[in-house]
Amino acid sequence: MLDDDLPAILAMVHACDIAAVGHPDFTADDIREALTSPHIDPSADSWLAVSPGGTVAGWTYLENPNAGDREFIEVYVHPEHGLPALRPLLALVLARVAERAAAFGHPEVTVRAGGVPNEESWLAALREAGFEFVKRYARMRRKLTDLSPEPALPDGVTVRLLRPEDDADMRDFHRILDTAFRDTPDYAPLSYEQWREMVAALPSVTWDEWFVASVDGVPAGILQSADQALDQNEGWVKYLAVLGEHRRRGLGAALLARAFATYAAKGRDTAALGVDLTNPTRAANLYTAMGMSPAFEVEMYERTVTAAGYGEAVRVGRDRSPAT
Repeated sequence: MLDDDLPAILAMVHACDIAAVGHPDFTADDIREALTSPHIDPSADSWLAVSPGGTVAGWTYLENPNAGDREFIEVYVHPEHGLPALRPLLALVLARVAERAAAFGHPEVTVRAGGVPNEESWLAALREAGFEFVKRYARMRRKLTDLSPEPALPDGVTVRLLRPEDDADMRDFHRILDTAFRDTPDYAPLSYEQWREMVAALPSVTWDEWFVASVDGVPAGILQSADQALDQNEGWVKYLAVLGEHRRRGLGAALLARAFATYAAKGRDTAALGVDLTNPTRAANLYTAMGMSPAFEVEMYERTVTAAGYGEAVRVGRDRSPAT
């Protein structure tokens, strides 16, 4: 499916992006990552809706990298001719969530989905399907053309590149990421082995944009970049984490400053990241202090789905029925 359908999926998703936020926001690597992440079988966990003329009108997929009791779903439909496929695709992916819950041994799972406020048809479909609003996320961005030189590091703090060939360093990176995010309500923990599997499945990894901050020689913070915005000439901060006992000491700012400087040295125009506006660490305050501002917001909705057995009544696989 992936090789044959990827260009058509990307073109359809870009039409959705432009309608929602004014510019393409998804990349081919994002599609590859969605369909190759752990516990995803593209032949069972992703569907296409196709118009009578053969044009891809919609696409849905889900993700759950640790096979836990929380699934994230996404449904894209072309804003001009894909709306008739919206609710059928949503119904298909929710039925698949119920199947996966049974397969993973969960009596029920929490399902999340998000959209920008002007995606009115999508948000209405979610509400009709029993989803309720829970929170907002923000996409934050800053220009790098006016970037100031990196400030001096706080006393005792150093920032260096992650050593991906060093298993002990990789374990420290994962430990900091896992520990620091456990005080956030939506974190889905991954074991070290699961995390390594997920990293190995990424379409690309630019290791010289992954950093470790130490305090007096002890690793205490990490920053993980992703290549997902390269087509926009943008550096993307995927994760920024600092251990609780080392917060408020400038490690987060030091890691961001190093990442911004690295992106700028490569000629990137902007740097961006996503932030939960209800994060108890008040991460958005740090990002604002580092010159970032919201580019747009995403509303997050959720509902509970009860596990179901695998049955013939549930269609699994690609939906090739007409969308219009």
